[in-house]
Amino acid sequence: MQKLTYKKSGVDIQRADLFKNKIKPLLRKSFSAEVLKDIGGFGSFFKFAKEKYKEPVLVASSDGVGTKLKLAVLADIHNTVGIDAVAMNVNDILCTGAKTLFFLDYIAYSKLREDVLLDIVKGINNGCQDAGCSLIGGETAQMPGMYKAGEYDLAGFCVGAVEEKNIIDGTKIEVGDKVIGLESNGLHSNGFSLVRKVFSQNELKRMSAELLKPTRIYVKPVLSLLHITHHALHNVIKGISHITGGAFYDKIARILPDNVNVQINKNSWMIPKIFRLIQNKGNIPDKEMYHTFNMGVGMVLIVKPSFVKAIIAKLAEFKVRSFVIGEVVKGRREIEIL
Repeated sequence: MQKLTYKKSGVDIQRADLFKNKIKPLLRKSFSAEVLKDIGGFGSFFKFAKEKYKEPVLVASSDGVGTKLKLAVLADIHNTVGIDAVAMNVNDILCTGAKTLFFLDYIAYSKLREDVLLDIVKGINNGCQDAGCSLIGGETAQMPGMYKAGEYDLAGFCVGAVEEKNIIDGTKIEVGDKVIGLESNGLHSNGFSLVRKVFSQNELKRMSAELLKPTRIYVKPVLSLLHITHHALHNVIKGISHITGGAFYDKIARILPDNVNVQINKNSWMIPKIFRLIQNKGNIPDKEMYHTFNMGVGMVLIVKPSFVKAIIAKLAEFKVRSFVIGEVVKGRREIEIL
């Protein structure tokens, strides 16, 4: 009778260890001075620089890339989804005013080529450098039988910090405030279950360059705004919303006080062609589009009116186009798209 081993059952521990050693030099590129150890231990060490804060609050997020990964596998393009994994997390905690300190990833698969794994990790590392945070560890889980060969799941976790008095939570939003939309980089990482219903496999593959554009990371430009408005932070940028799942209706409503609505003028920015293509081919109603996709606006700032021009100009320095797309009115915590 043939002797059974873990490797014969589908898990190659030695190969996994060799891969970890291969990526160590890559990950060190994102390390800040606060990172104390290399990857590979039972935990990741980050020495929190508490002297930089007076009353720090830690903010955490965990999120994944979703079914966009199906398209990455179909097109065999894997160097951008790692950026998506980072963006989905760091953009979320940015909405509180927090700066991400470190990030950890989780990649799960049954059988995957090493070059694919390397492309994924390179993307994660690039995303972390773009967000100004350290990639300090993670988990590469080989699980035979859980996924089809060549398929994988990808998620992440990040921790950031913000001064307690500078937390942005939307409670200061009031009637008359303006809504600024920051341009997206296409679909980002939401709505792909619907997109895959609209287009055929051949169409998805043909449009993969457009559809796989990575989620834009807004950390550096938005933090620059918080820095220049620091003297009156709570009175200038009053709310930030990352337009992901649930899009305009859910994500903006989440940060509103009970006594206001937000009116969005959908003609105030140019909707990218890809969204119109999806809508027309799928015969999708307007409300469904604005409830599923970012429609060209990846992040929303609700701000004091007198700072609008300065904010738009500052974002332009980071090559982020932005537009006044709406305003705050009396209401009951609802989003009106006009």
